[in-house]
Amino acid sequence: MSHLQITKLSKQFSGNVVLREFDLTIEEGEFVSILGPSGTGKSTIFHLIGGILAPDNGSIQLMGKEINGKRGFISYMPQTPSLLPWKNILQNVLLGQELHGKKDPERAMDMLKKAGLEAYEKAFPNELSGGMKQRAAFIRALLSPQSMICLDEPFSALDELTRLEMQKWLLSIWEEYRRTVLFITHNIEEALFLSDRIIVLSEKPAKVKAEFNVPYLRPRNESLLLTDDFLKWKRKIHYALTGGPNE
Repeated sequence: MSHLQITKLSKQFSGNVVLREFDLTIEEGEFVSILGPSGTGKSTIFHLIGGILAPDNGSIQLMGKEINGKRGFISYMPQTPSLLPWKNILQNVLLGQELHGKKDPERAMDMLKKAGLEAYEKAFPNELSGGMKQRAAFIRALLSPQSMICLDEPFSALDELTRLEMQKWLLSIWEEYRRTVLFITHNIEEALFLSDRIIVLSEKPAKVKAEFNVPYLRPRNESLLLTDDFLKWKRKIHYALTGGPNE
């Protein structure tokens, strides 16, 4: 049984068809990235999986259970960290657990330590850098009890060096816990570096235009980004996005 199974999903807004018979399958522990042009419905897919929106047609199943229009089944991390300014960092990372009636401060402190945030447990979000806020937000997502994490361009607002550091950190933490992740990004290099599989979307109404199994073994390090093979794969995915020449 697949972890997430989306079948013939359709959604429109005031006659504007965003998704039409969209299919997607994700296996347990898999890291899958979605790439596509702006406005193709990537965030809409997340809102449908998370139950913020209900599909017009089709089925969303998580571990065999249909979750159409139902909330609370995934852990969601948006583009901005969305930390509560009146709570300190420890309280923020425990929020997902708190909403489900069970907190584990000891585990939270262990993860804050691994993220280099142990000295900031009592600090408030306005005292942290952008990268530190993103680490705290991801720890909150990991600590939440849901079996699947949806990450919506979490590093898009960071500068290039901070973004690379966050990608490496995310890989190190994910490889330890191996939660099922669906990741939205506009960055081909980021998708290749992080993912097991990459889904390329078409223009609206969005369908799966291409799919790539990333060939690189784990663990990965940044030297991979400079190899000729990595550039070849980056070019191949770029052409799938833009409709350029095939290799």
